[in-house]
Amino acid sequence: MKAEAKRDEIADRIADYLLAEGLAAASLRPLAAAADTSDRMLLYYFKDKERLIEAALRRLATRQMAMLTAMGQQEPRSAAQLEAEFLALTGNDTLWPFMCVWLEVAALAARGDRLYRSIGYEIALAFRHWIASLLALDDEQERNAAASRILRTVEGAILLRSVGLTG
Repeated sequence: MKAEAKRDEIADRIADYLLAEGLAAASLRPLAAAADTSDRMLLYYFKDKERLIEAALRRLATRQMAMLTAMGQQEPRSAAQLEAEFLALTGNDTLWPFMCVWLEVAALAARGDRLYRSIGYEIALAFRHWIASLLALDDEQERNAAASRILRTVEGAILLRSVGLTG
């Protein structure tokens, strides 16, 4: 159990590092320094860098979802209302570092990186499912389609903000 607790602690520290520095800065030595350990110990607790990054990204996704849940209403509502709320939430300065990491994940996935494509898919699917659960629509197919539209709009707004185009 001690090893599992240490893995969790390391994943949390690496998640904090990724929020502050981004994926581009994620080489083993800086990651080890951020986790207050050696690169050898990172590889002891995680088989390879890929598994370490995956664990940290999962932590970030969990944190982000908890923050979004805490910031928003949980009652079902219209797609237009939900879209407006999510656009406002994702522009929040507290959530912006999460959005920046998400953009890096998406860019690496677009370049064909297997890890980022896989984890990006899982995170996007979970986010879409969560959005769908907040929609006041009875038909599941319609709910999923509306959630996908909201997700596309929000992701587009995040991309535009990242290059300085707002409003």
